[in-house]
Amino acid sequence: MLSAEQPLYLRLPCGYDAEEMKLLVTGGAGFVGSHFVRTVLADALPGLEKARVTVLDKVAHGRFDNLGPVAENKRLDFIPGDICDAALVDSAVRDADAIVHAAAESHVDQPVMTPAGYAMTNLIGTQVLLAAALRHGTSRFLHVSADEVYGPIDTGAWTERSPLAPDSLYAATKAGSDLLALAYHRTHGLPVVVARCAEAYGPYQHPDKPVPSLVTRLLRGLPVDDVEGGQVRDWVHVDDLCRGLALALTDGAAGETYHVGGVIELSHRDVAGHVLELFGADPPEPAGGAHHPRFVLDDDKIRRDLGYRPRVEFVDGLATTVQWYRDHEEWWRPLV
Repeated sequence: MLSAEQPLYLRLPCGYDAEEMKLLVTGGAGFVGSHFVRTVLADALPGLEKARVTVLDKVAHGRFDNLGPVAENKRLDFIPGDICDAALVDSAVRDADAIVHAAAESHVDQPVMTPAGYAMTNLIGTQVLLAAALRHGTSRFLHVSADEVYGPIDTGAWTERSPLAPDSLYAATKAGSDLLALAYHRTHGLPVVVARCAEAYGPYQHPDKPVPSLVTRLLRGLPVDDVEGGQVRDWVHVDDLCRGLALALTDGAAGETYHVGGVIELSHRDVAGHVLELFGADPPEPAGGAHHPRFVLDDDKIRRDLGYRPRVEFVDGLATTVQWYRDHEEWWRPLV
């Protein structure tokens, strides 16, 4: 069990040279993971400047192209492989000072995804990583999670102390992996921090997600008159999300959970209206009185304790995201 003498915070030890830090990022070829890697290698995340990065990714939903801008960086190594492969994970974790665990089966609307598929990656893969981190004395372990673990909320916002009540296979396995990670802290003293994130958007996001799905349809000249109202979410630009993750990694208290929130609460239909406006098209018709599930996080804790503040206003972030897809058809065209 964790003793009272063990340190509660995960700050770098006095005199630690950040240039010597070795980060292992699982899922580092995915949307959020690759953005985190690119930002670290640009020395744009305080406390992680000059860090070396190893990406472990089986490149199922992610793409190596997502790391294209940093592919030649001498501080980047890439290991193709599955986090369920215990021998491979052990080798990757052995020299890591810190782990950012962003790998997950997250394609919640994909009909071919089976319960076993979610469980293997999100539960078994997480357990394999945690066991290796404990075995090798990893100094910090950031477990990246999502707002879906709480289920929908009609009014207000979920806090870090709210009960978990997932309502999908994906959310159930993510909730289970959160509990596994926190149990490794409580039982073995592994310095784990959990970050639960709002709905992210930005460049390099797969076209099966709400924003790039609509944008790439418009860029192909396809009709969009069947826009669904969908869920109501708290939206955060991936730049802000990665800054929040970095704060949780470097300054978060071991055994704690932090919500990384956004700047605006909008339904998918509202977001579609903003996208259509950027294309000079008419907004979608009102959805009427239909009720849609709402997922919103209270992020007061990370703001108060770690100084997190989202910087990217939604309209600005959306405009730059749309422009990125306009300028990078060679990236998204093969995916649609």
